[in-house]
Amino acid sequence: MKLLKKGAEGDIFLTKHENVLAILKTRKKKQYRNQILDDKIRTGRTIRESTVMSEVKEFGVRTPLIYQVDPTDCAILMQRIKGSVVRDLSGKKLVSACREIGKITGTLHKNGIMHGDLTTSNFILSGGKIYTIDFGLSQRTTRIEDHAVDLRLFKEILNSAHVGMMKTLWSSFLSGYRSAVGPVRYGQILNHVSVIEGRGRYAQVV
Repeated sequence: MKLLKKGAEGDIFLTKHENVLAILKTRKKKQYRNQILDDKIRTGRTIRESTVMSEVKEFGVRTPLIYQVDPTDCAILMQRIKGSVVRDLSGKKLVSACREIGKITGTLHKNGIMHGDLTTSNFILSGGKIYTIDFGLSQRTTRIEDHAVDLRLFKEILNSAHVGMMKTLWSSFLSGYRSAVGPVRYGQILNHVSVIEGRGRYAQVV
């Protein structure tokens, strides 16, 4: 088993499942939390993440297959998606991927799911299709505020990780998003993104 990534919420390992390479995600214990509360939080998030990853397939969002869920150890064993992380794409491929990410995000929102960690690192281009990963912070919500937070985060990521193409990528993302949620909801969400940007703790991304 090989450690691929250490995160605030959990660690990602490359392992094997039935002689096929797979991904194992484990949630870390938080020493500063009461142990009973910590176990409850980590177990709940593990179950929710695996459930949401399976559920979103019903409305066409591609995610890794879930092989096993261990609520006791707060671990998820899942399919390894071979491909290119969208963060590493460039040019027309990146523009096209951002439009598809917008469409995926709109589809999630339309079906009452907030991803919670929308970054170009959480989408993989494989076989010409975009796969969505890391639903660890996902929530079931239809609130305009929550959906706007998803968009605001993605906009911020574009401005930091892809600053040279930010405007083009954001426009492409919004085009895909609007196609999924429709013009009315699109207007509501985008207006609320502006509201969030107007708050003191956020600097506006141009």
